[in-house]
Amino acid sequence: MRRVSSILGKLQHHSKISFSFPSVDSISHISSLPNPTPCTQNHPSKSHLKNFSKADALLLSNTKSQGFTTLSDQTPMAPHMSSRQRKIKERSQLEEAFESAETTDDMLKAFKDMEDSFDEIELGLACLKLGLKLDQEGEDLEKALSFATRALKVLDKDDKPSLPLAMTLQLLGSVCYSLRRFNDSLGYLNRSNRILHRLEEQRSCSADDVRPILHAVQFELFNTKTAIGRREEAIGNLRKALELKEMMLDEDCRELGKANREVAEAYVAVLSFREALPFCLKALDIHKTQLGHNSVEVAHDRRLLGVIYTGLEEHEKALEQNQLSQRVLKSWGCNSELLRAEIDAANMQIALGRYDEAINTLKGIVQQTPKDSEDRAMIFVSMAKALCNQENFADSKRCLVIASGILDKKEATSPIAVAEAFMEISMQYETMNEFETAISLLKRAHAMLEKIAEEQHSVGSVSARIGWLLLLTGKVEQALPYLEDAAERLKESFGSKHYGVGYVYNNLGAAYLELDRPQSAAQVFAFAKDIMDVSLGPHHADSIEACQNLSKAYAAMGSYQLAINFQEKVIEAWEGHGPSVEDEVKEAQRLLEQLNKRALGASSNESLMKALPLPHTINAVSGANSKTGLSVNQAPSSAL
Repeated sequence: MRRVSSILGKLQHHSKISFSFPSVDSISHISSLPNPTPCTQNHPSKSHLKNFSKADALLLSNTKSQGFTTLSDQTPMAPHMSSRQRKIKERSQLEEAFESAETTDDMLKAFKDMEDSFDEIELGLACLKLGLKLDQEGEDLEKALSFATRALKVLDKDDKPSLPLAMTLQLLGSVCYSLRRFNDSLGYLNRSNRILHRLEEQRSCSADDVRPILHAVQFELFNTKTAIGRREEAIGNLRKALELKEMMLDEDCRELGKANREVAEAYVAVLSFREALPFCLKALDIHKTQLGHNSVEVAHDRRLLGVIYTGLEEHEKALEQNQLSQRVLKSWGCNSELLRAEIDAANMQIALGRYDEAINTLKGIVQQTPKDSEDRAMIFVSMAKALCNQENFADSKRCLVIASGILDKKEATSPIAVAEAFMEISMQYETMNEFETAISLLKRAHAMLEKIAEEQHSVGSVSARIGWLLLLTGKVEQALPYLEDAAERLKESFGSKHYGVGYVYNNLGAAYLELDRPQSAAQVFAFAKDIMDVSLGPHHADSIEACQNLSKAYAAMGSYQLAINFQEKVIEAWEGHGPSVEDEVKEAQRLLEQLNKRALGASSNESLMKALPLPHTINAVSGANSKTGLSVNQAPSSAL
């Protein structure tokens, strides 16, 4: 990507004052793109807009206005100068003071002096420049917001798209995100995005000028949508940001390696491991090419790859990547990251059924951790998991008690980490049939996460788990609000077609059936089946279960023909699995026979009612049906 300084000239006409405006190089703090040559800068932080590079600082403090020659450049101050010349000279000196200011305080002081000599319109770009500086430092975001708002009032004229306007809106989006005003942030960023696309379509600005700002907007949209729970949609913005980087950087630039890893991490966060895999592999290839096999970046890629393979249930591959990662982390002395990688390895060994190996691994690292550290707590959680799988429940519970004792002290300082740990511990108690304890821990996690705007997807997952456990223990009415809440939150976070939403709908339908609400059950079972068919395929066991449930719901409604149709699909799907599911096929055929008998009985009753000519006898039969509980709307949920 070439360095573009010509953007300055294009921006000058937007304000009477000729302050030097940041070039594309100085905008790199917004877009997080490194200087294009060489690709060796540090990876930007997740905050994305808070890192202010040395090059940016030099440019903002030392550049002079393009195309503006002040009187001081031509002649010294002379006693015989006219008042007009003297005023021009004073203005140019104020401008020079602002341009040469090295610190934020100096810039603010120079700006205050300028306010007496320049009108608000002339100060528009200076307000933007100050807002950018304050946002980069991140220490006085309210003041950054005030300057960005002043800049917007100046630059937002006549509905004409311009690069400075787009940058101002992007700045407002960034500041509002940092202030946790996520809805405001989203509004500003969406408008900036529309303006930048209009500039591209009209070709009023060079693509090289637009793309860095557009990248910044896409990245901030990703952050903001993630914060409000729209995670699936947010990944689309992150992928667009990656595409823009690919247009601006060399093909094997290490910065592209990190950007690919960010996309992989985003997919892992929504449990889309298959989608994450190619991005992680590409990151690994780029980092191996640029940095060699033994770099820390390669180790990070391999550790993430291990997580992805675990999600895909390819545990041998996961363990292989983890061991390669550990080797590098050990050589670089990355002790804290090495410890977490070793915990990951133990969990992979547990997944492979190597419980003794896992316990030995964990015993070997537990002494390396401080007594009250979160890492120590997680080691005991993993130890409990291994012992639980060996059915050593007494020792498993002792480990869980130790872990919970450590985590209780961390709740105020690390609520997310503690909530995640409680979720893991609750699963161990669930395995040991200690359902009340499991539910209690999940409710504690739910209460912690509900206070954190960015964790609403986790709240949905916890609600789904609580609802399932309550349903499992027969507390159907208590389960219902948790399952309904989970369905809404997870749809918002992961999209309406995510398989996790399908599982919640399956459980929600079961709850409706238990509460004699077969129509509601049929509706959500239909949603579940559609989602499962798309995400897992129609012949997956969970998709077949959704189809089976749909048949039950229609039977409970008395819609026997629809129930039979879905039951036939169940049999067909199971038969496609071959002889290994012989029992499932027999059970499905038994249910089909029952449905046919009930359908025949219902048909006979209907024929009998049609044969009865007198209205008063029809009422009598209707009353008899209601006494048996077999009316269409009130059929018992246990019809099958």
